Amino acid sequence: MRALYDSKSKGDDRGIKALLTNDARIESWLRVEAALADSQADEGFIPRSAADNIMANAKLDRIDLEEMERIKEKVGHGFVPFVKVLVKACDEQGGKYVHYGVTTQNIQQTAQLYTTYKIHGIFKSYIVDILDHLACLAEQHADTVMAGRTHGRHAIPITYGYKISVWISELLNAAERLEECEKRVFQVMAGGAVGAFNATGDIGYRVQKRLAEKLGMYVMPVPSRNISSHKEEYIMNLALLCNGLHKMAEEVYYTGMEEFGEVSEAFQEGTIGSSTMPQKINPKLAKGIIANAQKLYSMVSLGLFSSVRMFEGDSSSYMLYDGMLEEALELTTEVLMRAEELTATIRINKERMYQNVMLNKGLDNSECVMMRIARKLGKDQAHQLLYEKAMLVELEGKDYLTVLKEDPILSENFTEQELEEMILPENYTGISSFLAHTMAREARLKAQELKEEKN
Repeated sequence: MRALYDSKSKGDDRGIKALLTNDARIESWLRVEAALADSQADEGFIPRSAADNIMANAKLDRIDLEEMERIKEKVGHGFVPFVKVLVKACDEQGGKYVHYGVTTQNIQQTAQLYTTYKIHGIFKSYIVDILDHLACLAEQHADTVMAGRTHGRHAIPITYGYKISVWISELLNAAERLEECEKRVFQVMAGGAVGAFNATGDIGYRVQKRLAEKLGMYVMPVPSRNISSHKEEYIMNLALLCNGLHKMAEEVYYTGMEEFGEVSEAFQEGTIGSSTMPQKINPKLAKGIIANAQKLYSMVSLGLFSSVRMFEGDSSSYMLYDGMLEEALELTTEVLMRAEELTATIRINKERMYQNVMLNKGLDNSECVMMRIARKLGKDQAHQLLYEKAMLVELEGKDYLTVLKEDPILSENFTEQELEEMILPENYTGISSFLAHTMAREARLKAQELKEEKN
């Protein structure tokens, strides 16, 4: 396993790590070899009795793993030893037709994508839970006022529910990408040495279709060993999924600092953040999301370079992609485990958010005042007027409300009470609340759709 681990890696991986063991890898090879023999028998390419024997013996407890390792040391090939021990596990007739008309990559790549498809379903179960958690947060904090920030500085007020609506929007896009790519990514390839069905002809083409159906996968139209774009697309989609969760984690990580104090990860007594500083309570979930997501991004560019190889196949690319795809799954698992827990347990400090949005004593609502007076003066003149007032505050340290009240144009058009109300942050959050509730509904609808799809 090559992901970045810490104490939070012991959470519920929902069975993913068991699917990435060496035994699970061999079991996936066996599953594909058995389904291949069954498909070939269906098409009359091999005897049905041979296929039945292969299917009966293509089980992990029927093959000699120690003998497989001994053969591997002798022949220097990673897959031939597997074929030999499977042949040995079958009877004479079944052994004749093991791995018939296909090549190593047909089995290994199909098997890896078969396993990935299983993990893909588990990934979607995490997305369901994260969407549900975010929907709750968006509704609970639809009206929780806070400072909107751009370029690291206060901009205009928003609500925390609005912020969460942004996260939901990106997660919905990520879920859509993952669903739409399934038919392109999870493909069976069984075209033989170069992908042209030289050893099997038309029957092989039909066998590939049957094999895809038996595995619950899709057909690779031209099963060329030179094609890696489907695997690259999946790694890219995982990177985009984790990128949205990374953004969420960054917000939690930084706004949890004492200087902000707006959110915090849940913790319990006994949690230790430092071996030397007794007071430390560190953001364990967010940092794990950030680190694993950042490592995942490196897979994207590496894959693009690796997928460009001359001719009909190159093991330098296979080796790299086999490792990269598995690592991408591991990294994504670590991100999703933490994101699910974080969204379920995050603590929101509404009072501190309001204190922070009031740090500028109403200056953040300059646009509000500007838009109101622009009805009389026009936008450009109104902007100049409010800019001048803001500079009196920024450069001379004057009180913003006082500056507004003292201006003859503003005082002529608005009462003091109207000016006071205009600079209250809760009076200028746009449709933050509406967007929070809207995206909460969208999140729940998508979560329900994914649940029904799984069932």
